[in-house]
Amino acid sequence: MQILNFIVSKTSLPLNGIENTIKLLNEDCTVPFISRYRKERTGNLDEVEIGKILEFKKIYEELGKRKLSILKSLEEQEVLTDQLQSQINATVDLNSLEDLYLPFKKKRKTKAEKARLNGLEPLAKIIMSQKPDQLDLIVKRYSNDEISKSDALEGARHIIAEWINERSSVRNRVRWHLDKFARIQTKVVKAKADHEKALKFKDYFNWEEALKSCPSHRLLAILRAEREGFIRLSIDLDKDKIIDEIKHRIITSRGDCEAQISLAIQDSFKRLLFPSLSNEILNVAKEKADDNAIAVFSKNLRQLLLGAPLGEKRILAIDPGFRSGCKVVCLSAQGLLEYNENIYPHAPANDSKGAIKKLSSLVDAYKIDAIAIGNGTASRETESLVKRIRFNRDIQVFIVNEAGASIYSASRIARDEFPNYDVTVRGAVSIGRRLADPLAELVKIDPKSIGVGQYQHDVDQNKLKNSLDTAVESCVNTIGVNINTASVSLLSYVSGIGEKLAENIVAYRKEKGSFMSRSDIKKVPRLGEKAFEQSAGFLRIKNAKNPLDDSAVHPESYDLVRKIVSDTNKSIPDIVGNKDLLSKIDLNKYCTNQIGLPTLKDIIHELEKPGLDPREKAKVFTFDQNLRNIDDLREGQLLPGIINNITNFGCFVDIGIKENGLIHVSNLSDTFVKDVNAIVNLHQQVIVKVLEVDKIRKRIQLSLYRKFS
Repeated sequence: MQILNFIVSKTSLPLNGIENTIKLLNEDCTVPFISRYRKERTGNLDEVEIGKILEFKKIYEELGKRKLSILKSLEEQEVLTDQLQSQINATVDLNSLEDLYLPFKKKRKTKAEKARLNGLEPLAKIIMSQKPDQLDLIVKRYSNDEISKSDALEGARHIIAEWINERSSVRNRVRWHLDKFARIQTKVVKAKADHEKALKFKDYFNWEEALKSCPSHRLLAILRAEREGFIRLSIDLDKDKIIDEIKHRIITSRGDCEAQISLAIQDSFKRLLFPSLSNEILNVAKEKADDNAIAVFSKNLRQLLLGAPLGEKRILAIDPGFRSGCKVVCLSAQGLLEYNENIYPHAPANDSKGAIKKLSSLVDAYKIDAIAIGNGTASRETESLVKRIRFNRDIQVFIVNEAGASIYSASRIARDEFPNYDVTVRGAVSIGRRLADPLAELVKIDPKSIGVGQYQHDVDQNKLKNSLDTAVESCVNTIGVNINTASVSLLSYVSGIGEKLAENIVAYRKEKGSFMSRSDIKKVPRLGEKAFEQSAGFLRIKNAKNPLDDSAVHPESYDLVRKIVSDTNKSIPDIVGNKDLLSKIDLNKYCTNQIGLPTLKDIIHELEKPGLDPREKAKVFTFDQNLRNIDDLREGQLLPGIINNITNFGCFVDIGIKENGLIHVSNLSDTFVKDVNAIVNLHQQVIVKVLEVDKIRKRIQLSLYRKFS
């Protein structure tokens, strides 16, 4: 099959694994399900590799649709030959396909078309034959009172220029030059150079570099600066060299026609080839930059979603503020809202005594285990106040990144959850729940609003959404979901579920009560066998009668587990967590045509620690208490911070003030850094050194001094 060869050429993955993966995808199996429960069929391909197969499968299918559209158009024009059809069917590249179609594409009223209407195409053919020596006499036949000899020659050249532009060999050669030697150039728009917003693009005024070496973040910044009107952008190339090369390819004689063809080549290059193909190469570079930025965003989002949860603790959450006060909420260990109130410890009210008294009483009354403080306005002041309080119990205090909390609080999801509370209460609840379980709470927010990544508003939005949805889906299914407590938002990302079934699950849960076993899931309206197959392994039943229901062991393997357990003369509860006994089991005895060692090893690993959350636990962190704003910074200072965004050019660090600091990639290590994620992770606690403070542009340059594991 051509699709298999296409995907092999793009991925270098084994043919058999690709073929079986495509079959599974065509059977409506999801990527998480295939990678976790069909390892024998795929040859143990991981989630990333299966995702690549899915990506190129879609690309191939879109290419197929375009081929059908082109073939239909050519048939309608009655120009489709067997040779052309074979060429189209064999093409596996969109640019090559469009080049084949270009001569037959319906055009606007071009200069060449006008010349054809004036009967000049035969003259163009005569010139391109490069045979006649007395061209002057031939031209007379095509001139009249309305068309002079020079007009006739010019019209013929326009037709020839179009023919040259439509030659695949010429277009591919120009593409090669652009790919190897194109340079990106910018010129500042002087009228806008002093604009306040232009400051952030100042580095790219009158900039020049090779397009192929321009990093993705810089290209996206340059394109944004052009879009906002601060610079003009152009692609530069040694045009004369390429024109001479095209002449050498096309001109075969030194007769009267040479000069006309030479002029046509120059016209074709400057008017048709270069504008079209320079735009194409810039679009290709933009697409690569988009892919790069999207990959960074997805990687950051994954780390953010898999951030350390505090777990089922009773949390007091504070959304801090000055004039409007601090919104305080008390949450149960399951994240249910139990109490809310405002306190006013800061200016202009300055009721710190009243706030301290209130917080102390709430901690006692609701048996609070931890306090979560949003990292927005008045965060540091609120943290300082809380740490002055002598509570009657051991209380951990956490600063929580509240990016996107305001988006959530005004969303339909938040209104449905808390119809009787305003946005301030919802926002504070979100801050507290983020501390308890970042994944369960952040899935309710559009990932683009969370604030990790680079230039997310400049990239292809459909690609971005698909990539981020894939990242969220991967995280949710990696961790697993408690079906008895999960929100609709969280359940909708479970393999095979989707939003509608998630709503049905929650509605059924409200009406019938908690699910007691995985088999009960089948009772949910419209949740059929396929949805159960795809989802069951990722849904957890806490405290279930069968311990396997709170594990990643799929129900389809329950009989196999019972057989293994029976051979040990133990029960399932006896064998769960018994590493010594599990390590002595000869897995080769249980291999079949359907189940091999990869699945059996997964089952044993899960039996060792069923339902184990692979995420780390949340750690308390304290910023420098003497730091309040950018004016307090001094070069050479060592400060504690938390990595809160990673890009290709470095990482941003929250040091406890409004402005984040940047550790440029060159300041991350003493050696060359190819991948920032190989050095630091999102949420990582670090010590940084202040290198430079630009108070006007609000920029803080840092270097990495030390990392905490």
